[in-house]
Amino acid sequence: MPTLPPWLIPALAQLLERRGHAFLILGPSGLGQRELALALAQAWLCDAPKADGACGGCASCHAIEVRAHADLAVLMPETDLLALGWPLPEKAQADIDEKRRKPSAEIRVEVLRDAIEFSQRTSARGRGKVVLIDPADRMNEIAANALLKTLEEPAGETRFVLATQAAHRLPATIRSRCQSVSLAWPSSAEVLPWLERQGVAAEDARAFLRLAGGLPFEALRLAQGDRSAAQWAAMPAALARGDASALSGLTLAQSISFLQKLSVDLMTRRLGGQPRFFEPQDLPVARAEVDSAAALAALSAWAKALLRAAETADHPFQPALALEALAAQAHKVLRMA
Repeated sequence: MPTLPPWLIPALAQLLERRGHAFLILGPSGLGQRELALALAQAWLCDAPKADGACGGCASCHAIEVRAHADLAVLMPETDLLALGWPLPEKAQADIDEKRRKPSAEIRVEVLRDAIEFSQRTSARGRGKVVLIDPADRMNEIAANALLKTLEEPAGETRFVLATQAAHRLPATIRSRCQSVSLAWPSSAEVLPWLERQGVAAEDARAFLRLAGGLPFEALRLAQGDRSAAQWAAMPAALARGDASALSGLTLAQSISFLQKLSVDLMTRRLGGQPRFFEPQDLPVARAEVDSAAALAALSAWAKALLRAAETADHPFQPALALEALAAQAHKVLRMA
């Protein structure tokens, strides 16, 4: 596995010192909950663990690296498993291959039931078993309820590690059965050198981190995309000119996320604050003839519309038409901003 980023090392040490069988890692998306959860699972299963985590070189660590550890059950939405190269259950893979259904964006109840049966089996390597669930808030209510009894009293030496960016969506019955660890927000002094080690140019790292709202893994995702930092910075002005092509090439979800950040920064500016995601000079010039109350009302209505759009971003719309509508809406609001 890759070396754990510096801001996650103290959290891993804290978790390794704790006794217990169920842990819940909390924090906004992009801080590294998934990476930390996997590092914890690897340390628990390692044949020669060190004080600060797994050895990284034993047969157990190698089995996790190649996604084939017999004592590790990884529960994620099928869309995430496919993207990350983790195997799907045989039946689920067959259903998707034969186009009987699409990969699920939730953690299905059948997978939870398989994990419960997994937890009751004898450990293959003799170091117990681990069930990793991420993001735990993507379990539907039926799936979460199926887990409760096992989570409270697991069989044998089974341990659970759950990660989430939305703990409020988890049932209180799940949260109460876990020890919680909240990730500390890293400083730019920790993140910027890490981004450079991942291959992000030093002159771009700060811009991507700002666009990501300070979230390291989101900044890395943006840096590894098709757009440069300069191209992202030019998008607000392009939308203000009515250039719908500014959103071309983005998914609906990516476009909505970008526009939500833009709406937040414009509202912040109207309230006298400093923008969070964009440099002040990259925002469209504020319209002096529009009073702040009218501008804030327009921006607030836009933010609510974007929130509603985010709820249906995975719906099979015509992408080009949806992006064109978003661009037109942005152009209209930006004339008031």
